[in-house]
Amino acid sequence: MDFLKKIETDLSAAFVQNGYIVQPCENLSALDKIRHKTVDLATNFLEVPYPEDAGEFLDKIFSVVPVEKLNSFRLHIISGLMAEPWFREAYFSCARSLVETIVGNELVMQRNIGLSIQLPGDDSSLLPLHSDTWGSECSPFEVVLWIPLVDCHRTKSMFVLPPAADAKWRERVKEFAGAGTESLYRAVEPEIEWLEVPYGNVVLFTPTIMHGNRLNQESTTRWSMNIRFKGLFTPYSDKRLGEYFAPIAVRAASKIGMKFTMPGGFNE
Repeated sequence: MDFLKKIETDLSAAFVQNGYIVQPCENLSALDKIRHKTVDLATNFLEVPYPEDAGEFLDKIFSVVPVEKLNSFRLHIISGLMAEPWFREAYFSCARSLVETIVGNELVMQRNIGLSIQLPGDDSSLLPLHSDTWGSECSPFEVVLWIPLVDCHRTKSMFVLPPAADAKWRERVKEFAGAGTESLYRAVEPEIEWLEVPYGNVVLFTPTIMHGNRLNQESTTRWSMNIRFKGLFTPYSDKRLGEYFAPIAVRAASKIGMKFTMPGGFNE
């Protein structure tokens, strides 16, 4: 039996087949607020006035932030966003119904934020081909909500290896043990998909499939954020509840059940 609504069934089938879903942001005002705060933090760091066009400012950040200052710049923005009490709920609201359809409605959310700022031609921010669940840190029950702050396409975006191709190549990964990740990438490259994600859209993907990024060969800068979600009661790996994840949606029956204790005498 399957009591999901048709839209839920269709989204679920697409996610299982493709390994990801790209859709319009569910709360564009929240996304605009996040981007505004990001630009505000960037201008504060650089000691420049707030720009007329936020997207163009972020696109062309390479003209004012040298590679050697990129990490301190990125950490300044991350700490500033995490200090905002509204940030995590705003981020979740960008894809709340999608996450609840794919994952469930009792959820935990990654405590910290991942922020990628990939300057054109900069090889210091690369994330080679990988699957997060090949190690012991990531649970296969997790999903990643990836949100760009600028238009992302081709090498300014991320790539994924769809599930069918991923399953095929996963069986052959041991053949590349001595050749390195780049050799594996070259083998799977004809089957990867580059995600086209204009600003105002979000991506939800499973980290069980191979994915990553390459040298940004476009003329503008990539800005993207990522935060993980999983079901509260699904198995955890090394990234534990309370350490890496924090609950954001716990239903009343679960709260009662977790606190319930049997009275004495019944099992004696």
